[in-house]
Amino acid sequence: MQKAQKFKDLNLPYYIALRFGHGDKSSRFTSLVKKISIISIALGLAVMIVSVAIVTGFQNEIRQKAIGFGSHIQITHFDYNISFEPRPISKDQPFYPDLKEKPGIRHIQAFATKAGLIRTDEEIHGTVLKGIDEDFDWSFFEKMIVEGNTIDLKGEEISNDIIISKSVANLLNLSIEDDIIIYFIQDPPRMRRLNIEGIYETGLEELDKRFVIADIRHIQRLNDWEEDQIAGFEVLIDDYSNLEQLGNYVYEEIGYELISQTIAQLYPQIFDWLELLDMNVYVIIFLMVLVAGINMITTLLISVLEKTNLIGVLKALGGSNHLIRRIFLYNAGLMIAKGLIIGNLIALTFCLIQNYTGIITLSQESYYVSKVPINLDILHMLLLNVGTFIVCMFMMILPSYIVTKISPVKAITFR
Repeated sequence: MQKAQKFKDLNLPYYIALRFGHGDKSSRFTSLVKKISIISIALGLAVMIVSVAIVTGFQNEIRQKAIGFGSHIQITHFDYNISFEPRPISKDQPFYPDLKEKPGIRHIQAFATKAGLIRTDEEIHGTVLKGIDEDFDWSFFEKMIVEGNTIDLKGEEISNDIIISKSVANLLNLSIEDDIIIYFIQDPPRMRRLNIEGIYETGLEELDKRFVIADIRHIQRLNDWEEDQIAGFEVLIDDYSNLEQLGNYVYEEIGYELISQTIAQLYPQIFDWLELLDMNVYVIIFLMVLVAGINMITTLLISVLEKTNLIGVLKALGGSNHLIRRIFLYNAGLMIAKGLIIGNLIALTFCLIQNYTGIITLSQESYYVSKVPINLDILHMLLLNVGTFIVCMFMMILPSYIVTKISPVKAITFR
C-alpha cells in the first residue's frame, strides 16, 4: 500500500526529464544543441539585466543632476518666464505650513534668479545668478564641488562668495579666490564684484554654463525687493515616482496667482529624451527573449526527434500524450532555469565590477556622465527572470504538440 502511494506521489514526467541525456553517449549532437540553448538564454538574460541597469542608472544620474539645479517642483508667480526676471512673491505664504508637513515632501527652499553678464579682461559670458537663502539644501552641490567650498549664508551681512561651474571657470580662465564682476542690464545698469568660493561640475553642460550660485540678498537689492520677497519656492520630494501626484497636489494648494511646474515641465527636452531611452530597452528585451525562445523551440524539436523510440515505448505502455508532453516541457524548463542562473551570475559580476571600479568610461561632454552608471535593482532582475521563463515556456507549448502526432508502432521501429 505504501509503495503504491509512493508511486502515485512520484512525478513521473519530471523524473524522466531529469534522466534525459544521462549516460547516453549517442546524443552528442543533441547535447551540443542543449548547451547552445542554455548559453543563449544566459547571454540573453545577462544582456537584458545589464541593459536595464545601465539605462535606469543613466536616467537616475541625469534626473538627479537636473533636479539639483531646479528641484522637483518650482512655485513661482503666474507670469514667470524664461527671462529669469520674475515678479516677486512673498516668502510668507498661507500654503507653506501645509506643504511642509505633507508626506512625501522632503524640503522647501526659497530662490531667486537674475540674468547678467560676467566680464573679464578677455571674455564676456552670459549667466544666470541663482540666489539662495540659508534654508538651501546643499546635499547635491556638496557632491558636485570639485574645488573650494560651499558658501555660508548664515551671517547678517550679505555674502559676496559665489560658486561657479568648472566649464565657466575654464572658459574665463578663473580659479578659486578670484574676483569677478557681473553686470546686470537694467535701469539704471548695475554690477556686483563677487568672490569665487567654490567650483562645481555636474556634466550637464547646458546648465553648468548657465548658473552661478550666490546669496539671494544680492538679487533682492538689485531688484529693489523687500527682505521677504523672493522669486519662488523649490520643493524637494522623497521619491521621484511620486512627482506627478505631488506636482498636482502642489498645483491645487498654491492658489490662482501662483503656478507650480515639475522638473519635467521645466526641462522637457531632457526628460523627453530620457523617456525615449526606455524604447531601446524594450527592443533589446524583445529581441533577446525571441532569440532564446526560438533556440528552445529548436532544442525541443531535436529532443523529440532523438527520443522518438522512447515516445513510442511510453505510448505503448499506456502513457498519454499529456504525460509525454510534460516530460519535454519539464526538460525545457530545467534548461531555461540553468540558463537563467548562469545569466544572473554573468550580469551581477559585470554590474558589480562596473559599479565599484567604473572601468568603462564615457565622454562627459557627450553623455553627461564620466563613466557608465549602474542601477542594480532586485525587482528589475526578478521581473526579467520570471518574464523570460514564462515567455520561453509559453513558446514551448505549441511545438510540444508534435508528440501527439507520433504513432507508437512507427516510433518503436524508428531508426
